[in-house]
Amino acid sequence: MGITKPGDGERWRCAGCGNLTRFDVTRAVRSRDYVHQDLAGHGVVEEQAVLTETVERVACRWCGATDSMEVVARPGAGAPDSGGAAESTTGRS
Repeated sequence: MGITKPGDGERWRCAGCGNLTRFDVTRAVRSRDYVHQDLAGHGVVEEQAVLTETVERVACRWCGATDSMEVVARPGAGAPDSGGAAESTTGRS
């Protein structure tokens, strides 16, 4: 069973310490890739289509918690930029 991945207008938040910006995320991805290889055999993925993706684990980089992630609304998501002060990038007030 996977962990809920934030959608548009949402983000993760650690309920333990309040972190909004730093997480270690373990995912299982099944994809179809278009790989272009040059004549020397070096390949570059030029297109990728994610067929399935499951977030298996999310760990907070600040406190190490793995059981207190929550999905919360992103402030101003979908709203025009108000031109006001930016939110702290640390997630702390």
